[in-house]
Amino acid sequence: MAPLCLALFVTPAAFAHHGFGLFQLDRDVEYTGTLVEMELVNPHSYMHLDTVGADGKPLRMSCEMRAATLIKRSGWSLEMFTPGVAVHVVGHPHRDDPTACYIESFTLDNKITIDRNQQFSSTAGKVDTGNRPLRLASGEPNISGDWAVEQNVLTIPPGGGHGDMVPRSLVDEYASGALTLRQIRGLNPSPRPAYTARGETEAKAFRMWSVEDNPRLSCKPTSILYDWTFDWPVNRISQTTTTEGEKVIDMDYGLYSFSRRIHMDATHPVQGAPSYAGHSVGHWEGDTLVVDTVGFEAGVLAPPSRHSDQLHVVERYTLDPVTLALVREYSAEDPVYLTAPYAGRDTVLLSEVPFEKQVCKEMTPEFEQAR
Repeated sequence: MAPLCLALFVTPAAFAHHGFGLFQLDRDVEYTGTLVEMELVNPHSYMHLDTVGADGKPLRMSCEMRAATLIKRSGWSLEMFTPGVAVHVVGHPHRDDPTACYIESFTLDNKITIDRNQQFSSTAGKVDTGNRPLRLASGEPNISGDWAVEQNVLTIPPGGGHGDMVPRSLVDEYASGALTLRQIRGLNPSPRPAYTARGETEAKAFRMWSVEDNPRLSCKPTSILYDWTFDWPVNRISQTTTTEGEKVIDMDYGLYSFSRRIHMDATHPVQGAPSYAGHSVGHWEGDTLVVDTVGFEAGVLAPPSRHSDQLHVVERYTLDPVTLALVREYSAEDPVYLTAPYAGRDTVLLSEVPFEKQVCKEMTPEFEQAR
């Protein structure tokens, strides 16, 4: 097992994780038993262990952890978990299911205790970009590669306290008081929807823990805006030319392993079949990639906000030539659900671990039974 870093790296998504709604976070439980299997899958990983229940009878526990995308970025692998070893789990009980829990920490083989957010040093270094060209041979900025949101570090502010989640590159500024948490969050502002009457009614009625309302509970993508950064996935961008001579940019999203294609210097079809990702065309304005997308099927923009088939999305991707940060500014318009543009910004960096298609297997009992 790799040596451990002293700092704990976590993401805001870890605290916003939908599974938390099913567990009693105000109660602690402990289980000692034998590791049966570790499943590193999305949207939650699960540790299975055999233990003994309060009635003295054998009990198979299935305890939830973070998404595989988060865990693998933190240096975790299946090789760390050998079936048959002793395991001691500290976590929170499920509100209804006595065979489920949410893990806060665990000890393997009576040797080492690992926090659920533990970052291993094997992935803590920066990406080597020394030989990376800033531009393609054709002159366009080189945005091809594997991209992910910067991981956050639990950091204590000057006034003390329990600490806050801060991007790794801004730890010193926050710890010294040079930047406040509000200023850091302002670097990538979250959009605030301005609803129509219908939009507000349906947002209030949205059931966050329902597989009928929330697509990610059924291993389905949400939207091209939301899924780019939710749960800190590793995404891939590929700039290529097809055999027919068309320049395209393919974007592979890591969380639910789906793709979208941007047709460069093209126009939208007069009438096309609506789809989750819609139809995207793009062009370069200087060094900024501008992507226009229409042709969506009705769906969810970002829980609890829905969108109609009239959704229109414009994204602007700009690569910083010094930091190699890829900034996306976006704006979504939908006359059915929104009275003003749904606009925001996010930033991704070249990932320290490669993109890979992830297995999505929803194992939370309530969600499985509801399908």
